[in-house]
Amino acid sequence: MQPKRLLTGAACCIFPVLAQAAMTASYACPESVPAASISLTGVPAGWTPYIGSPLYLSAAAPIDGAPERRGQLVPSGERKKKGQTTLSYRLDGRYPDGKWLQCSYGVHGEVTLSRRMDDSVSVCEFTYRKGSKAGQSEIDIDCR
Repeated sequence: MQPKRLLTGAACCIFPVLAQAAMTASYACPESVPAASISLTGVPAGWTPYIGSPLYLSAAAPIDGAPERRGQLVPSGERKKKGQTTLSYRLDGRYPDGKWLQCSYGVHGEVTLSRRMDDSVSVCEFTYRKGSKAGQSEIDIDCR
């Protein structure tokens, strides 16, 4: 009887930890868009395009629906501490076209990469630090 009781006790302690880990989704933006993946088409006659460096991550945020909808969301909170800025987003309510993570590249976000997030995500925090390249941000993303 002793081993069975021990197994039952371990299960009641381990399963809540595993369930909590499953509820926290891991999201991260790629650090850059490689120069080799960027191409220019429809360039005016007589001009030769050249892309000499990658575009670096500059911003990230959750959006309402696919990127073409341009469903930018407003942060619900902002904290600043020791060279870091954390933006919080509450994602309660209906999102019939899904919740998406949008990562922006280039100084003015000229290029974006987006992917759909799990529908169960209800809050996200984005912590920004200045990157080593011009216009680059290092961004930690915590969505749960």
